[in-house]
Amino acid sequence: MRRLAREIALQILFQSEFAPQISISSFLDVYDGSVNDDSLKYAAVLTEGVQAHKEKIDTIIQASARHWKIDRMATVDRNILRLAVYEMKFADEILKPHMAINEAVEIAKKFSTEDSSSFINGVLDQVSKS
Repeated sequence: MRRLAREIALQILFQSEFAPQISISSFLDVYDGSVNDDSLKYAAVLTEGVQAHKEKIDTIIQASARHWKIDRMATVDRNILRLAVYEMKFADEILKPHMAINEAVEIAKKFSTEDSSSFINGVLDQVSKS
């Protein structure tokens, strides 16, 4: 359930970068009926949480991503990192770093490039040490 929610949240965060005028609830409506309510609720919590803490999250990522500017990262990777940092640092239920990193790496394997999982693992490892 949580993995599915993270995947949905990633897709919404990705889409919202290209269409910021569309509300989160409108994006969530696309999944209504095809996904269980708990997954949709957690996807909403994640998406809203990332957006609420985006500046702080991006600052943390930037400090941990040596030689990479956050706006130059692939959109998918940037949003996977944001989700993981949110769950590691800002969520009501803080996720242990190794769990957040594992989830992010697995999602990167599914949604991003071959090299992304190791990049995400490295950045999040640095985040966990800060």
